[in-house]
Amino acid sequence: MTTTSNKFQKQWEISTPPNLDGFADAGTGLPALIRTLLAKRGILDTESARNYLAKSKKLTDPALMPNISKAVNRLVQSCENNEKIGIFGDFDVDGITATTLLTEGLANLGLSPISYIPDRFSEGYGPNMNAIKKLAQQGVTLLITADCGTSSVKEIDQANHLGMEVIIIDHHSIPSVLPTAYTIVNPKLNSSYGSEPAAVGVAYKVLTALYEKMEVPYDHIETQSLVALGTICDLVPLVGENRDLVRLGLEAIRSTNRPGLLALANESNLDLSEITAETLGWNFGPKINAAGRMKHGEIALQLLLTKNKIEAQTLAIELNNLNQQRRHNTEKATAILSEKINNLDLQKPLIITGDSTISSGIVGLAAARIADQFSRPAIVMQIGEHESRGSCRSVNGFNIVELLQRHKDLFIKFGGHHGAAGFTINSERIDELKNRFFEDLKSHFPSNKIKSELEIDERLKLNNNHDQTMQWIDLIGPYGIGNKAPIFLSEKIKIVAKSSVGKNKEHLQLKLMHTQQLWDAIHFNSNYHDLRVDEYVDIVFSLEHNNFRGQKKLQLQIKDLKRSKN
Repeated sequence: MTTTSNKFQKQWEISTPPNLDGFADAGTGLPALIRTLLAKRGILDTESARNYLAKSKKLTDPALMPNISKAVNRLVQSCENNEKIGIFGDFDVDGITATTLLTEGLANLGLSPISYIPDRFSEGYGPNMNAIKKLAQQGVTLLITADCGTSSVKEIDQANHLGMEVIIIDHHSIPSVLPTAYTIVNPKLNSSYGSEPAAVGVAYKVLTALYEKMEVPYDHIETQSLVALGTICDLVPLVGENRDLVRLGLEAIRSTNRPGLLALANESNLDLSEITAETLGWNFGPKINAAGRMKHGEIALQLLLTKNKIEAQTLAIELNNLNQQRRHNTEKATAILSEKINNLDLQKPLIITGDSTISSGIVGLAAARIADQFSRPAIVMQIGEHESRGSCRSVNGFNIVELLQRHKDLFIKFGGHHGAAGFTINSERIDELKNRFFEDLKSHFPSNKIKSELEIDERLKLNNNHDQTMQWIDLIGPYGIGNKAPIFLSEKIKIVAKSSVGKNKEHLQLKLMHTQQLWDAIHFNSNYHDLRVDEYVDIVFSLEHNNFRGQKKLQLQIKDLKRSKN
């Protein structure tokens, strides 16, 4: 079946029923629906299910992280010699949290590290020549990069020339030529590591091993809260160890004493005891990212590092204000770009667009909006007179960074992940980029289309037994990339009340009825405001908790809907 109300159609596909033979010995304690959800996530037998759902977790041995021993031994040497260390981080949430962990972790061992977050607008992503010179002038002899550096060949060469040794702590894709660093701690150098941690997860592993080597107790509770935040916001797969780290981090953040996190929660009117992965990703993450997108990432770093509650609250207010500006600018940019996209663009499997008026701080957000709106990968560029900065977002498993790698000669620099990437290019080569990318995709997508599907786990009857169902669903989480929240389909659901909500009335709030049961539902950025009370709809949705004025109840978050057939 296919939706018709959205401007761009998505196919609703109920995934193939899995083989449940491995659960034959599960007894009645594991509901059939939960067996199905587990099996669709690769958990195929009772013993695996018990381990997956258990709260106690054993993390991967840090020794399996590539080059970690060499990095730890070098850091021990730094501690013994009271060496001046510089930490060069990225300006996104992953980079900020990784830099926070490293700065605090080394300071607690008696060092005085200098942290450096680049200005997104004047310096861009990754180490740069001027910053490295500044750090050298401050006496830095060991440079650590956090969430960057794997592709910085020339910059690391300069650091070496200026008398620094460099430890790269990163998780980005491995280029054909690696920098001549002292060592590179990057899980992608070991294909059998078993998970894809964010940079903050790699930093956590390094510090865990360092403290163990030095026989010093390590505060896992406060650090795991930041690991969860960076992992969720960097959109790495929440499977394997990443899922375990986020589960541990969510437990930690509910009892955190970190002034910055408490101030963010206060500014957002959030109860940390009810925090979820979704809350971190949709609420805390954008505020921390807003610093680098709108002003300077140093503001967010200081928020997480400060021990002063008053300073933390002041910084949290500033981040909230910056985030409001960011939202306004993103909506404006998305509207400008949407107007530029015509029917000819929509015949291609990839959208490439840009504008000179768009800030480089929000091109990634605009790309994500365009990709979602038009159901295909999108590249958005801030077009400059000489150089342009592009940000890429993918959909449905298309590996966007591999596309960039196949045409790496186009770029001044580039990097990224499976689903998100960025680059800098000479503006005169933009037309060449378009031609080469579209020609490339003809061979990869002969039909000239990237299929846009909304995959459904199972049909679900809406009844009053779903409080227990939700308890099981919570155990399968936390949810994010690689472990998406279960998606259900219910048909012929009656609308008994509706209202448009949100700052611009863009969201649709519904009261639904099925088998005499009333359900609250929300559809974000809806195109269905013309629905009428007493109409019947088919809905694709996830179950979620809604905490309002101290009351916790189930709510349906609608992913898509259409009018029911008679």
